[in-house]
Amino acid sequence: MEIACLDLEGVLIPEIWIAFAEKTSIEELKRTTRDEPDYDVLMNYRLDLLRQHGLGLNEIQEVIATLKPLDGALDFVNWLRERFQVVILSDTFYDFASPFMKQLGYPTLLCHKLEADENGTLVNYHLRQANPKRQAIVGFKSMYYRTIAAGDSYNDTTMLAEADAGILFHAPDNVIAEFPQFPAVHTFDDLKQEFLRASIRTLEL
Repeated sequence: MEIACLDLEGVLIPEIWIAFAEKTSIEELKRTTRDEPDYDVLMNYRLDLLRQHGLGLNEIQEVIATLKPLDGALDFVNWLRERFQVVILSDTFYDFASPFMKQLGYPTLLCHKLEADENGTLVNYHLRQANPKRQAIVGFKSMYYRTIAAGDSYNDTTMLAEADAGILFHAPDNVIAEFPQFPAVHTFDDLKQEFLRASIRTLEL
């Protein structure tokens, strides 16, 4: 049995922080894991910006309520489900991602948790575990599942490397250039083909 492991933001749904930055006109919030490899640095930077502007969880969730999955994402997830077990491994937060899970048919989601005070001010974030995407792949492999992973950012690359096959999807040029060992595609049709190729390849191992 094979498991398809997908990143969420930038792969199946819009980048939430970028959408929020556009809504609030805070350009600094457009910085994502495509730009900053160190997730702790990135999240503390975001929390500091939110505090400076007096914004919190409620305002972010209001923007999330206006967003939908990327065009073709639901069809792609349904296509995968016919052929693989599907798990989303994301560095987003349940507080952000839950509305999208309904729109995507409730796939399994492993991500993180935010901590907010009574006013909705974000005071901290809690990772599921260190290097969570890679560790999930390690866990699946320990149960003798084959894994094929797709993501778009620096924080996906350890997952892609640990998987039996890794694919860059919607990745920016800087990530593609730094990780040429992974095939890079930009459409769901091409991503389907990469999953089929990877499946044939891993089944032959």
